[in-house]
Amino acid sequence: MTASANSSARFLIVGPQGSGKGTQGVLVAEAFGVPSISTGDVFRENISGGTELGKRVQSIVEAGDLVPDELTCELVRDRLSQSDAAGGFLLDGFPRNRGQVDDLADFLASRGEALDAVIELSVPRDESIARLRGRAIEQGRTDDTEEVIANRLAIYERETAPILDVYRGQGLVVDIDGVGTLDEVTARIFAALAARGLSASHDGGNGAAA
Repeated sequence: MTASANSSARFLIVGPQGSGKGTQGVLVAEAFGVPSISTGDVFRENISGGTELGKRVQSIVEAGDLVPDELTCELVRDRLSQSDAAGGFLLDGFPRNRGQVDDLADFLASRGEALDAVIELSVPRDESIARLRGRAIEQGRTDDTEEVIANRLAIYERETAPILDVYRGQGLVVDIDGVGTLDEVTARIFAALAARGLSASHDGGNGAAA
């Protein structure tokens, strides 16, 4: 049975910078046959495509301002309305606050849909900092100091914790230990989802979805 046939492939993936959520999100999405959607990608696609929404985002970004929740939610709703997301999706980077949580819930409810799971990749702060510092050195990003990275993690902890509490109260959070090899963490995710009756249609090609 495919993911679209059982309509059980509507996920969020949440984790601090350096948790590997971008990579793991793509693997999960591939395995369930649904698109992996990040807000950053949605912004870039609309800007490069010259859409009306993209023009609004571009003017805001060029002015050095943050994209407001209303526009972010509008962009995400537009992306989730596209045909490839009809059978499900994996969202990375959205929602980021309680207002966005409510907007997503309202949008899904209007379509008779709901989230199936919120995958939380848990990684100790010192592990995240070490990974991000290593990545910054590899990429020659001297501005990514330990202090800057720690500040980003503090923002994540401050803004994301309340969101996870909401989803935890709904019984949706699947807590995954994010420390280990890529394959080890992937295997934990698929095992945890399977335990909730959410089985992938295929393994995404990496053999880790046991």
